[in-house]
Parts: sequence; C-alpha cells; structure tokens
Amino acid sequence: MPSSRELDLLSRRERVLSSTYRLFYDEPVHVVRAEGVWMFDADGRRYLDAYNNVPVVGHGHPYVVDRLSRQARLLNTHTRYLTDAPLELAERLIATLPQELRHVTFTCTGSEANDLAVRIAKAATAGTGFIVTKYAYHGTTEATAALSPASGIALGPNVFGFEVAPSNPAAFGSRVRECIESMQRAAVRPAALIIDTILSSDGVISHPAGFLAEAVEAIHDAGGLFIADEVQPGFGRTGEGMWGFQRHGVIPDIVTMGKPMGNGHPIAAIVTRAEVAKEFASRTQYFNTYGGNTVSCEVGLAVLEVIEREDLIAHVREVGSYIEQKLRELAESHSALTDVRGIGLFIGVQTESPATAKRLANQMRRLGVLIGTTGPRSDTLKIRPPLIFARADADLLLQALSTALREASQRSI
Repeated sequence: MPSSRELDLLSRRERVLSSTYRLFYDEPVHVVRAEGVWMFDADGRRYLDAYNNVPVVGHGHPYVVDRLSRQARLLNTHTRYLTDAPLELAERLIATLPQELRHVTFTCTGSEANDLAVRIAKAATAGTGFIVTKYAYHGTTEATAALSPASGIALGPNVFGFEVAPSNPAAFGSRVRECIESMQRAAVRPAALIIDTILSSDGVISHPAGFLAEAVEAIHDAGGLFIADEVQPGFGRTGEGMWGFQRHGVIPDIVTMGKPMGNGHPIAAIVTRAEVAKEFASRTQYFNTYGGNTVSCEVGLAVLEVIEREDLIAHVREVGSYIEQKLRELAESHSALTDVRGIGLFIGVQTESPATAKRLANQMRRLGVLIGTTGPRSDTLKIRPPLIFARADADLLLQALSTALREASQRSI
C-alpha cells in the first residue's frame, strides 16, 4: 500500500497536474534518485531499471554530467552564433550514417524531429500522404499525433495505416504497396513512409532482418520518401550497429533521433539527404532556439563518446543475446509466455493476455525490477534497459520474471 507521503503526492498531482498524465504500475514508484541501472525510492529501496531507453548510457553517467555542467558554466547559446559544439556533434553523427545522409538539423525532442521531417517530406515531394503502421507512435505535436494511432487518436487526413503481424513481417512490403494503391484511388500524392525501425508500439517486431527493404522500394517507386524514426532503436540499442535501419539494408531519406541522444537531457535531430532538404530550405528558415544549443550538443557528444569508449554496441549484442536465450528457456516452461521477439537490448515478450502482462509487470515492480508493456493489446512485456546493463543485471531480471511467473501460476491453481 502507498505510504502517507505517497498518498500526499498522489493528492497533489491530482490537484495541480493535468488528468492527461499517467503513472506506471498499480503501486506507483516514488523515485528520488538514480545511478547507472538503478533507481531509488524515498525509502532507499533500489529498483533495477530494465525499461528506460532515455538514460542510454546509464542514469547520471559521470562523464556526461561533467560535460554538461562544464559547458553550462562556460556558455549556452543557440545556432545563430558561430560555436564549435553543434558542428562537432553534426560531424560525429554523420560519421555513423551512410554517406548519402549529410545535413543535420537539431531540435529538442523526437516529436519535434518527426514534425520537421513531415514538413520536409511534404516540401520535397509535393505530396501530403503518409503511411504508418497501425499501432505506431511518432510524437505529441499535432502533426505527429496524427501519425500515432498508439495514442488513441484517429489517423489524420491523408494518413494511411496498416497492421503488421509479428508472425508475418514478410507481408510488410505488400501492405505498404496496398496503402499506396489506396492513396492513388483517393488522388493523394505520397509524401513518406515513416517507420520506427524496431516497431516498438506494434509489439517489438525485429525479424527477419531486411523485411523493410521491399517497403522502402515501394515508397520510392511511388515518389515518396522513407523516414526512419530512430528514437527507440537508435544509438546502438540493437547491438548490430548504431541505427535500427542498418539491419534492413536500406538507406533512409530522413533519419530522426531523440530521447537517448542526451541521456535524459532534451536534445534531438534529423539528418537528411542534401537534395531532400533543399526544397524546404529554399522556401523557409527553420530556427529552434534551444535546438542545437551548446550545452545540449556537448551532452550529445559525451553520449557518443561513452558509447564508443565503453564498446557498448558489442556489449549490447552479447548481453541481449544472453537475455533472449534465457527468456526463450523460460517460455518453454511457462505457457503464460507465448513468444520472444527483439534484438539487442530491446526485447518484447508476448504473453497470453493483456491481464497477464499487466500482472507480471506489476509483480516484477514489487520484486524490485522495472519493465513495461507494449503492443496493440498491451499484452507484450517490454524490456529496454540502459545499454550498460550487465549480465549480472540480466540474471536479476530473469530471476524476478521467473518468480513472478511462478507466483502467478500458483495463484491460478
């Protein structure tokens, strides 16, 4: 049961915060600090964070915090002055991407990045039609909310959605072609296909590698662009490279990124092909006061350096494979788990029902491990820890899930 202090916080939230906000878990966690892969509540109890992709290199990473505070003491200004940090960060980002992607624009959030990508795609193609997956999430602005059926909002005008089954991702390309045909019948010119390349809100759909290729070919054949939304899978989370789209052998026209880019500090960006950005830039200026500010860019540089110095992509590949293997073993002995999907440190565990997923997530919270749920029916456990998650941390996660499954089984007898 919540303590009197937590009940007071809940009452204050209800009084002063909008009712649009939601809390995790039936018993919300009152967190007061975090370090590495751990979050601590007001009583000093620690919780293993196996959910947050925002602190990508771990909560409060000392090197990132030091770079942030040092630059904040020195200078914080915007891109209308000549400064080094935005240029250095842009160069470092470009170095991780295919050579066709050469122009960087900084924003503050992934929603802003996707919103700008929508505007650029319309200018570059003279089209207005967008294709998304049926349970996609791409942001909170008016334009991106219209591309985000996972938010419970109806698709916007000229937005066409399609469902992709985890059991049949091979149909992905044909479903995109069907959407293009529907656009043509409605006299809508295609602007872009926008895809979160781990399909997280659709239930974490990662395999087989390459299943996006036909869809990208289809949108290009129709005169549209491919926008790779890397807010979730980017920055090494797959363990197979820096970006999720790389697994599919495709080159996007626009790449958007956010959340993990600043390890909790608000910074995001888009990177485009030169010819794609040209038409938009010829018509309008884009200036974002905080996008590309010197402090944020120093933080972004620090995050990239930590990923490289600590060899985190290889680490993610090793630990992620270990977790996936052990989860498959658990699924063999527990009928409540029906499938394991994902790559690196982004894993979805399908359960037999939404109630099962909710019960397991809440029980693991009581056992001191934080995970989430996702998917069209919220019946998939979402495991997405910081990239520094070690094998010992994985064992704690697996032990907690095993205990939660055993307790759930005993209650059902």
